[in-house]
Amino acid sequence: QEQRVESGGGLVQAGAPLNIPCTASAGTITKAAMAWFRQSQGRERELVAVISQNIDTTFYGDSMSGRFTNSRDNAKNAVYLQMNSIKPTDKPVYYCADTRLIARLCESAYDYWGQGTQVTVSS
Repeated sequence: QEQRVESGGGLVQAGAPLNIPCTASAGTITKAAMAWFRQSQGRERELVAVISQNIDTTFYGDSMSGRFTNSRDNAKNAVYLQMNSIKPTDKPVYYCADTRLIARLCESAYDYWGQGTQVTVSS
């Protein structure tokens, strides 16, 4: 069964950078549009970033634009979320997800999900 695996979460100081990789434990993501979502306890999942298969389309949520960068390395079968100038509000669990179809902004469009990685921000 195809599954995605996020890593790199943990404790980070406010204002510091953090890079979160997402890889495929089985299957390939080289032909998939990739997205990052995040979710705080008791809240709905929020779209963070999207990148298309050919890297010609990217999208970022309003509070992430200019601070986060979503990139992919198809040779490594991985995508990366680079988070800069981390804020206390950036502390939710981060999930990567992908779809073989076109990149979209809605959660329901994505077929394969990771288990999430927790980011904790210290002030």
